[in-house]
Amino acid sequence: MAGPKFGSFKSESKGDSAAPAGAAAQRRDPYEVLGVGRNATEQEIKSAFRRMALKYHPDKNADDPVASEKFQEATFSYNILSDPDKRRQYDSSGFEAIEADSHELELDLSSLNTVNTMFAALFSKLGVPIKTTVSATVLEEALNGSVEISQLHLGKSVCKKVEKQTAHFYSVEITEEEAKLGLVCRVRSTSKSKFKLLYFEPEENGGLSLALQEDSAKTGKVTSAGMFFLGFPVYRFEHTNSAAAAKDPDSAFFKRLDGFQPCEVNELKEGTHYFAVYGDNFFKSATYTVEVVCAEPFTAEKEKLRSVEAKILAKRSELSKFESEYREVLAKFTEMTSRYAQEMQTIDELLNERNAIHASYTNSPTLKRSSSGSKERPSSKVSKSDDEHSTKKEKKSKSPAMGAPVSDEEGPKKEKTPKERVRRKKWFSIHHLKVDKRRPC
Repeated sequence: MAGPKFGSFKSESKGDSAAPAGAAAQRRDPYEVLGVGRNATEQEIKSAFRRMALKYHPDKNADDPVASEKFQEATFSYNILSDPDKRRQYDSSGFEAIEADSHELELDLSSLNTVNTMFAALFSKLGVPIKTTVSATVLEEALNGSVEISQLHLGKSVCKKVEKQTAHFYSVEITEEEAKLGLVCRVRSTSKSKFKLLYFEPEENGGLSLALQEDSAKTGKVTSAGMFFLGFPVYRFEHTNSAAAAKDPDSAFFKRLDGFQPCEVNELKEGTHYFAVYGDNFFKSATYTVEVVCAEPFTAEKEKLRSVEAKILAKRSELSKFESEYREVLAKFTEMTSRYAQEMQTIDELLNERNAIHASYTNSPTLKRSSSGSKERPSSKVSKSDDEHSTKKEKKSKSPAMGAPVSDEEGPKKEKTPKERVRRKKWFSIHHLKVDKRRPC
């Protein structure tokens, strides 16, 4: 049940987390930006940011660059203070301790035009994590009390379709006994639509302010989200960045349970409570089924949930210790592997040198000649092939052109070998053969 978050794409203003380290000194203190003390609770930080986000949101201040800068500054500050690790790093070492690429601001789809929405949808399809936030228009209408609210009865599910970047609001009445037993609100979508489950608290002016938010996640063949008010600490699990996990699988494994964080609200009081389902698809509407049930029939499930979450917490602390041991052993293994390769090469070189020394203990000239002959053999082959090549060229140059008549005046006749005379005799001496012209051949 993550708290409300607002924001936009990464910008290049001074409030951007990707700004250079030299600009860190020009940034204002996040506590000062949000107007809270250093000991402020998580809920106080969320409330302060919510007020600033509604006041300076681009939807309400389209032509005001000052408001846009204040909104980006507030968003950047909230991204630091809302994350326990980043807040601890900032408190100890300031902005320099925070990695430039670790701040992923959220996107309000309702403030984008069609082209930007298409790009965001494309990146999401390619596996790039695109975080979204609730439209400022929806939050403002809820704060002003101008939203339509439907009543939702305990134990009865409702199936509806919500348009993108809009919300359906529901009210649930619970008694004191039901509040003690616990309450669970779950939303699921068989069409795998993206949505957000929201919980609102009533304000003095009759409006509603966002208190809790849970994004849908794929679980099997459906997408679902849930809020559990069971009277004991319950945890939510925020999934890590898949792109970062692909770059460093080891770090992703050891940080896998870092997203296992406690929920802000664990129990509800008797009275009326307000939930909403927000359509979070890029283009199409979201089909969903919402249901609020009392936890009384689920006593065994409550104990199992408490037990398994306690085991997950224990495993998270074990992973922290195991990581240091793993890194140490991995470094030692890498060192040993490198040494193994070096030792193998050294041994081969020594053995080859030893064999060469053994072979030098001989007075046999045959071995020496064979060894020297083997070295000179390629050159003799080359010379022989060159001689053959030159001989062929000489023969070609001496032979007359094909079809040209051989004249006696061209030069002194060379004495022909018996072999050549026999060949010419066999070839040309055919005039002594008599053929009977009267008989057909």
